[in-house]
Amino acid sequence: MTNPNPPKLFGPEMLADPYPFYRRLREAHPVLRMAELDAWIVTSYESVNAALRNPQLSSDRFPRLRQRLASRGLDSLAEDRVRSMIHMDPPDHTRLRGLVNKAFTPKTVEAMAGHIQEIIASLLDVVKSRGRMDIIEDFAYPLPVTVIAEMLGVPAEDRARFKHWSDEVSVVLGGDVAALSETALRRATTAREELADYFKDIVRQRRRNPGPDLISALTQAEEEGGKLSEDELYSTVVLLLVAGNETTTNLIGNGMLALLRHPDEMRIVWDSPSRVPTAVEEMLRFDSPVQLTTRMAKTDLEIQGTKIQKGDWLYLVVGAANRDPAQFPEPDRFDVTRIENKHIAFGAGAHFCLGAPLARLEAQIAVRALRDHFPTLRVGEDTIEYRNNFNLRGLKSLPVIFEL
Repeated sequence: MTNPNPPKLFGPEMLADPYPFYRRLREAHPVLRMAELDAWIVTSYESVNAALRNPQLSSDRFPRLRQRLASRGLDSLAEDRVRSMIHMDPPDHTRLRGLVNKAFTPKTVEAMAGHIQEIIASLLDVVKSRGRMDIIEDFAYPLPVTVIAEMLGVPAEDRARFKHWSDEVSVVLGGDVAALSETALRRATTAREELADYFKDIVRQRRRNPGPDLISALTQAEEEGGKLSEDELYSTVVLLLVAGNETTTNLIGNGMLALLRHPDEMRIVWDSPSRVPTAVEEMLRFDSPVQLTTRMAKTDLEIQGTKIQKGDWLYLVVGAANRDPAQFPEPDRFDVTRIENKHIAFGAGAHFCLGAPLARLEAQIAVRALRDHFPTLRVGEDTIEYRNNFNLRGLKSLPVIFEL
């Protein structure tokens, strides 16, 4: 069914709270054709979860991107994105993911817990005498970017440059790429080129003097029989830096805002730190850091009784699926004790987020540390603004005040 007057899915009015619109859309048309996006919008948990696992749906965005950006002289942006593993199908996706996956296994990640605690302690030591902090700027951003920078083997002191590049590049993951201004797209292209140039220098150094870091491992894999092309190497490293810090920053920021806005739930966590793991899972479900992903139909198929034709594009709205009452009782209630919580905030299937163990660990240690250091933490300002990025949902800032 086509809605002749659809609301603007990625409009600024939805940044603060998209969930009431998701609910109305899911209840009326869980699989809806939106002419303005030339795509199907899928919002039910059952359908999104199944679609993420369906090999008949492709993650290859290149043909559509090339078509939509070529007329604007931005072919290079599409060409660049096609080399990223999140835009690949098997067997290329399987090959690339296998090279990176060893760095993100639960066992490998768990071994990093002690160092993550040290990074967090140093960040909180800086702010604890102030009586206030910005959870985003002072904590939720520098933590994951420091961790991923150290894993890659690049200087953590360059994180201000990483933040600039990451902010610019991530706009192309914000929703409808074709709707972005030419200025924003060109800035994203420039930032991506600068970031690649930065890593080219690092790669040259690692080829001469390999170390225990991830870039060295990827470089060696490239040289051992062409498993990883040079373009794939740069695209993979850029993906790890951008995705590895943007999403975890948003998880911590969105999750802490949810706790602060629900003081009874916050008290449960503050009184019982053993609740932290389930609280983090509820943070992921309640206000997902990544709101949607896209797929292209490789053949004719049906989704929830709706016929999808080969070549059709689908927006799989994870944020809507995670609030579906058919899967989650009282889905709009933030409940840190929720046990049956099979959310899909990290996706599902072949493209399940390989950084999920690391994101979970960082968020759990972060929440415990904030609980240990700041028993009276509360929001410092009435107005909370979200970044102008619909898909990578996160706060511009989260000022808080506390008493030691």
